[in-house]
Amino acid sequence: MPPSLTSFTDDARIAIDNLADRAVGLVNPTVRLGVTGLSRAGKTVFISSLVHNLLNGGRLPLLEPIRSGRVSSIKLEPQPDDAIPRFQYEDHIQALVRDRVWPDSTRAISELRITIDYQSASGWNRMFSPGRLSIDIVDYPGEWLLDLPLLGQNYRAFSEATVALAGTGIRAELSREWLGLYSSIDPDAPADEMTARRLAEAFAAYLKACKSDERSLSTLAPGRFLMPGDLEGSPALTFAPLPNIPEHRAPKGSLRAMMERRYEAYKAIVVKPFFRDHFARLDRQIVLIDALQAINRGQEAVQDLERALADVLACFRPGTNSLLSSLLGRRIDKVLVAATKADHLHHESHDRLEKLTARLVDRVIHRIGMAGAGIEVMAIASVRSTREATVNEGGEALPVIVGTPMAGERIGAETFDGNRKTAVFPGDLPQDPELFFRQLGEPGAELLEINFVRFRPPALEETGSGIKLSVPHIRLDRAMQFLFGDRLA
Repeated sequence: MPPSLTSFTDDARIAIDNLADRAVGLVNPTVRLGVTGLSRAGKTVFISSLVHNLLNGGRLPLLEPIRSGRVSSIKLEPQPDDAIPRFQYEDHIQALVRDRVWPDSTRAISELRITIDYQSASGWNRMFSPGRLSIDIVDYPGEWLLDLPLLGQNYRAFSEATVALAGTGIRAELSREWLGLYSSIDPDAPADEMTARRLAEAFAAYLKACKSDERSLSTLAPGRFLMPGDLEGSPALTFAPLPNIPEHRAPKGSLRAMMERRYEAYKAIVVKPFFRDHFARLDRQIVLIDALQAINRGQEAVQDLERALADVLACFRPGTNSLLSSLLGRRIDKVLVAATKADHLHHESHDRLEKLTARLVDRVIHRIGMAGAGIEVMAIASVRSTREATVNEGGEALPVIVGTPMAGERIGAETFDGNRKTAVFPGDLPQDPELFFRQLGEPGAELLEINFVRFRPPALEETGSGIKLSVPHIRLDRAMQFLFGDRLA
């Protein structure tokens, strides 16, 4: 990415914000943890489970300060940013625990502060004061992160890249209506609001079709077209890329000039404020991806996930071309890429999912020419919705997972009602990631045979006194240790 993504005024405001954060951090040490993810990766579930397990004594053996008994108290506190909506933890955990439904997905930015009191592992530090760390969890949609590369693209470059991608694979069919509208339009004709509106609506419908469960594609910028919020119907969201833009400058008052102006307005009104006010202030970041869903959908979904992940990781590039350069040394120094829904596989395939994801990240890092230092990869389940069992099939022991499929889920000819448990043989992921990606690139590559079923959240067990236990998970404690365990040393 080019270094000119922000103006001098932006840089000055970012520097002032970071100085203020640092000043507050001297009194109350704080780590700002960004949580985002690509479509349906489970950001809300991750935060809710993380907080619930910390507050309710969950099983976190890999989080060293918990294991060693150095943590004395953990509590929610008011967040420091009054202008940002609070992450509604109580509502989300109630949906998970009481109603056994998955909470609504992230639609906008939100924040939550959790404060941990602990004893330092260093006897020298314990002599001066007890340790305290506030973790400000900043939740934002992955589509917003995918918008950041737009800051380095003019309208022509954006249009060329978006139109070229729309002509590939399944996207060619999904984009037919949007691109078909252009055949009867002269971009240099006088601007017409209804024409701009028809193009924008057709473009937004194309992005939504790409995001649907049936396609599970991940490259979906501009993100606000999928979640417009209070900008719905505004000129900043009423534009679309145009194919074959002429070389000459857009005539004043033309449709093309209108589109260019609105594209720049989108960057100024939507993308820059997110970067300046939120992204540039983060210390640590977790990026959740639904690699299993992409693998299940096949070649195009995996390749699109790789493309989106390249755009995401490029936002964290260190050095002179970093998005966070010239910010008084502030950097996102740790990035975790977590493949979610490991509970949809038998534990024998958990390491395989992690290796496949790690190879995907390695391919991305090589592709965009960045170093992999500070980037970790894990396979996790923020909420474990299944348990493991063994069934006999033709005299052979078959490893299965047992859970309650969501209402409407189907296995073969059977449709589930959301109440009955069932055992599912999920299938096996390949042992060799290199072979998988090599075969994936071959024409006519076959889909892996994975029985992918969406399960309801689990029914939590109760103690003898009727208190529900904490939300079960897979490797959530390992993720915590990487993201902030070092700050509790």
